[in-house]
Amino acid sequence: MAGEIKASRAMPVVNARIYPRGGLDVLSREEVARLKDASHGGMHDLLRRCALAVLTSGSASDDPRAAQELYPDFDIQVLQQDRGVRIELVNAPAMAFVDGEIIRGIAELLFAVVRDLAYTAIELGEDAVDLETTSGITDAVFGLLRNARILQPADPNLVVCWGGHSINRDEYDYTKLVGYELGLRGFDICTGCGPGAMKGPMKGANVAHAKQRRYQSRYIGITEPGIIAAESPNPIVNHLVIMPDIEKRLEAFVRLGHGIIVFPGGVGTAEEILYLLGLMLREENADLPFPLILTGPTASAPYFEQIDRFLRLTLGEAATSRYEIIVSDPEKVARRMAEGVKRVREHRLAQQDSFYFNWSLEIPLEFQQPFVPTHEAMAALDLHQGRKPHQLAADLRRAFSGIVAGNVKEDGMRRVEEFGPFQIHGDTDMMQALDALLRAFVEQRRMKISGQYRPCYEVRA
Repeated sequence: MAGEIKASRAMPVVNARIYPRGGLDVLSREEVARLKDASHGGMHDLLRRCALAVLTSGSASDDPRAAQELYPDFDIQVLQQDRGVRIELVNAPAMAFVDGEIIRGIAELLFAVVRDLAYTAIELGEDAVDLETTSGITDAVFGLLRNARILQPADPNLVVCWGGHSINRDEYDYTKLVGYELGLRGFDICTGCGPGAMKGPMKGANVAHAKQRRYQSRYIGITEPGIIAAESPNPIVNHLVIMPDIEKRLEAFVRLGHGIIVFPGGVGTAEEILYLLGLMLREENADLPFPLILTGPTASAPYFEQIDRFLRLTLGEAATSRYEIIVSDPEKVARRMAEGVKRVREHRLAQQDSFYFNWSLEIPLEFQQPFVPTHEAMAALDLHQGRKPHQLAADLRRAFSGIVAGNVKEDGMRRVEEFGPFQIHGDTDMMQALDALLRAFVEQRRMKISGQYRPCYEVRA
C-alpha cells in the first residue's frame, strides 16, 4: 500500500495502490466496469466524490465542493485482477496517509464506498429489484445492510444518535457524556457518520467500551451520496454504509436501531424527528415500543422547547407522547434508553421479530419514495392544518429535506444558485412557526459550520 507523495498546487497529494483487508467481496468484471465507466450514469464521478470525502475525513468544512476544489486532479480506479480487487489512487489527499501508508481505518471506509456503490449499481439498478412498492423498498434496504455485514443476530443494543454537524462546544461535550453512559451499559452507537453530534456519542462510547474491556464495539455510520461530501465520516466510524438516497438512509436508521436519541441540530435533525414521529403516529405503529429521547445541556433547553412547540402546533398533542425531553442528565438518558430497549426486546420476542432488523415497523410508500427537491416540488408541498398528522409530517419532512439539499448538497445548491431560494407555502400560523424555527437555527449557527449563511428558502404564508 505504499504511496508516492508529491505536490499538486498547494495541497500535498499521494499516488497509491491499495488492496482490501477483508470486508469487501471480490467484484465481478461487470461491477468493476460499472465503477470505471464514467459515462454509465455518472457512476465513476459518484465514486470519485464519495472516495474523496472519505480520504478527507476530519475536514472542518461542510461545503461539498471544498474537497473537489482542493484536489481537482484526484482520481480513483477500481481494477480487477486474478487475486482480487485493486484500487489505484491518483493525486489523493496526503492527509489520509502516514509515511506513505494509507491509514487503515480510512482504507476500510474507502472499500466500504466501493462495496456499496457497486451493490447499488448492480442490485438496485436497471429494474433489478422492485422499488415501487413498500415491501420492495424495505427488501432493498435489508439487502444493502446485509451486504455491508451490518445485520448481526445479537441482543438489542444499538442506539441511533441524531443531531447536528454544526453544534457548539458545550453541546458537543454533552454528546460525549451521553455516549459514555451508553457505552458503560454496553450499547453500540449508530449515527449519520459525520462531525458534531454524530461524532461525540461515538467518542464517549469508545472510552466507556475500553473501560468495560468491550473489544467488538460497533460504531455505525449511515450516509448517502448527496450528504457524504458535506459530512465526511468521523474517525471513530468502523462500519460505513452508503444508502442510495435520504429516504433509504432514514429507513435504515429506524430498521436497525432499538432506540433513538436526538441532540441539538438544525434542519436535518428536524427532518429526522418528523420522519420518525410521522411513522409513530400511524395507527399500525401505535403499540410498537421505540424509545425516543431528546436531550442536551442546560443551555440547549430553549432549543428543545421551541422544537416541542413546533411539533405540538403541527402534529398535535398526540405526538408528544412518543418522545421524552431530558435536559442535562446523561446518566438518566442512558438509564431511560436501557429501560426502553428492554421493552423493545420483550416485544420482539413476543412478536417473533428479529433483533437486528425491525420488520414490524410499518413504513408507508410516501415515506419511502425519494423526494427530489426541485422548486416546483417544494412549492407544491401541502403544509396546511386539517390533514392527518402522519401525512402532514411526511410533507414537513420533505420541506426540511429540501432545505438540507439547498444548504449542503451539491445538486440542491446548484438549483438555488440558478433559480433562487425555494418557496415554501402553507397555513399562516404554521408558516410563522416554521419561519421562527428556521430563524433560530440561523441565529444559533446550526445551518453551516463556517462562513456567512444565506438562506436557500423563503417561507410564505
